[in-house]
Amino acid sequence: MEPGESEPSVLGPGKTKIVLEAGKIDREYFRDLWRYRELFYVLAWRDVSVRYKQTAVGIAWAILRPAVTTIVFTLVFGRLGGFSSGGVPYPVMVLAGMLPWQLFASALTDSGQSLVANSNLITKVYFPRIIIPGSSLVTSLVDFTISGVLLAIVMIVYKVAPGWQIIALPLFVLVALVAAAGIGTWVASLNVKYRDFSFVVPFIVQLGLYISPVGFSTAVVPEKWRLLYSLNPMVGVIDGFRWCLLGGHTNVGSSGFLTSLVIITVVALTGVRHFRRTERAFADII
Repeated sequence: MEPGESEPSVLGPGKTKIVLEAGKIDREYFRDLWRYRELFYVLAWRDVSVRYKQTAVGIAWAILRPAVTTIVFTLVFGRLGGFSSGGVPYPVMVLAGMLPWQLFASALTDSGQSLVANSNLITKVYFPRIIIPGSSLVTSLVDFTISGVLLAIVMIVYKVAPGWQIIALPLFVLVALVAAAGIGTWVASLNVKYRDFSFVVPFIVQLGLYISPVGFSTAVVPEKWRLLYSLNPMVGVIDGFRWCLLGGHTNVGSSGFLTSLVIITVVALTGVRHFRRTERAFADII
């Protein structure tokens, strides 16, 4: 008998006992995802409310973080470093790269820690565990939306108007979320067994901020190193995001974006596969 199938046992004449092992096969697992969609909504709303509950500044944190970082990067890379901004005001260029990066970094961190943070829920009831890291992405998306207001204001102040390319913006937002979800599922499943990842991930995220084209344009990277540089999956996402807002003023190459897209797809698929293979033991290990 295959895992996930019903196991009948005769109790008496005309009576049959059916034991169902939910979520053991892919078809049932994805059906369970739909059945437990309300749990996804509840967890997402809880994470959003907890993020802003009992905070002195509240939702302003979503604006202060990118604002302060943009000021610092503008002074360091723009004024002191003398890096080119491609013909647009340097704060606009930095902020246009900061938003997708913070969306990715926040979603990765939250999803990576989500299973350990919800250990009590995991050990009590059955549900598809992937709902937990999935619901944690919503909070990062809310932060991103709030931060987008700051970007709109800065673009108005500097009189920078987006072109027709802005219609592709949701695509790059989706790709950033997929990248965070793919790596996040890897980290979340590994973090259940190896708690060291709770210390490694913040370091990697901080390092990634400086090696990604957030405070500078990809154009400053020598042409011969561009393809290698695109192995960082966020390079294509950030360049694409800037292209949507700033048009031809930014450097976005199809080969670089395709490279990033392939890496993101592979990481996402393998991350979900590894999560599915290991989630059965979460309740015992966590």
